Amino acid sequence: MITSKRLAAGVCVLLTALTAGIAFPVAAVAGEPTGQAAPQVDLVLDVSGSMRTTDIDGGTRMAAAKQAFNEVLDATPEEVQLGIRTLGANYPGDDQKTGCKDTAQLYPVSTLNRTEAKSAVATLSPTGWTPIGPALLKAAGDFTKGDGSKRIVLITDGEDTCAPLDPCEVAREIAAKGVDMTIDTLGLVPNSKMSRQLSCIAEATGGTYTSVEHADELTDKVNQLVDRAADPVVTPVATEGTDACTDAPALKSGLYTDREEFGRQRWYRVDVNPGQELRASVSVGADRTVNPSYGVLLRAVTVHGREIVRGEAAGNGRSDMISTGLRYPKAESDEDDAAAETVCLQVTNSFSAAAGVKTTPGLPLELTVDVVDGPSKASDVASFGLGRGWWLLGALILAGFVAGLLWGWLSRWRLAVWRTN
Repeated sequence: MITSKRLAAGVCVLLTALTAGIAFPVAAVAGEPTGQAAPQVDLVLDVSGSMRTTDIDGGTRMAAAKQAFNEVLDATPEEVQLGIRTLGANYPGDDQKTGCKDTAQLYPVSTLNRTEAKSAVATLSPTGWTPIGPALLKAAGDFTKGDGSKRIVLITDGEDTCAPLDPCEVAREIAAKGVDMTIDTLGLVPNSKMSRQLSCIAEATGGTYTSVEHADELTDKVNQLVDRAADPVVTPVATEGTDACTDAPALKSGLYTDREEFGRQRWYRVDVNPGQELRASVSVGADRTVNPSYGVLLRAVTVHGREIVRGEAAGNGRSDMISTGLRYPKAESDEDDAAAETVCLQVTNSFSAAAGVKTTPGLPLELTVDVVDGPSKASDVASFGLGRGWWLLGALILAGFVAGLLWGWLSRWRLAVWRTN
């Protein structure tokens, strides 16, 4: 019995390892790095009085932010230069003019000393106003000169309280300067007004907006954004899909952005040579209030309308972004001068706007296209989606079947011996 349990455990471990290899394939790079300089990240944290509110996993918003910062500081890659800026951390009074100047650099953008950064974060206590616009202006000047990527990550639980300095206009001003700088925004326990403002800020610089309501979500998202800064930078290219494949834009490997209206479709074209593999993924974001049930569909279709492969995903309102992808390997050809095949990519969404919400402009769409050398046999990829690992799963199944037969025979033999005796 002990032996059989160990055998079963071993098979489970092998199956788990195989599944992990299947579920998390190596990601393809869709572009080239823009430079070798150290990437820089400035974390901008709201420390206004509302951060005392207790509604995140039984603790205060400030406690959740501190926990997230400590975990992010531990996980920050060595090559990333990181800084921390606060807003609303120092002035406790009622004078708006003074409160709207309350932004300070808590830790300079530099090679990270984790102990010093954690000690600085530990001193923070919810205090004052929410000067998002002034804080973004100051944060844009926190970075050192260099060609590396620059990313501001804004974490707040409310909209700006220092109008008329509109944070959206500040973000557009930063983008207009032509500096390679991205602003990502995270809203704690968001409301519709705050969501609109943070979406506008992120959209102005090609960043992302995410709503978070739990401490672990905040940690995961900030970690993801810091890690993204360390990745090779790919600048998205604006494109405009069409209503039909015949006049769709021809895309090469790269990252593309577009806008797609509610419940509509966009078409794009990609040429795939024999022996190559097309890998495509799409993300559609809800940058405004939408109804809770929605989905996105990505189809690869021939120019004659025959579907080749599809990817689809559904959402229920718990996330403001939904993504899916597909792979299409084209077999080698015996002809040296075989022509490339034009593959039509169709993106369709089933988002619907909530009552009173504007439907224009369309929803932000991000499309990644990668055309790479295909596997030695294009049919490998279609084998249950397992690539060349299908044979190992088949061997494990066969081994399990044989072991089951053997165990059953031994059990019957032992039973027969027992009855005889």
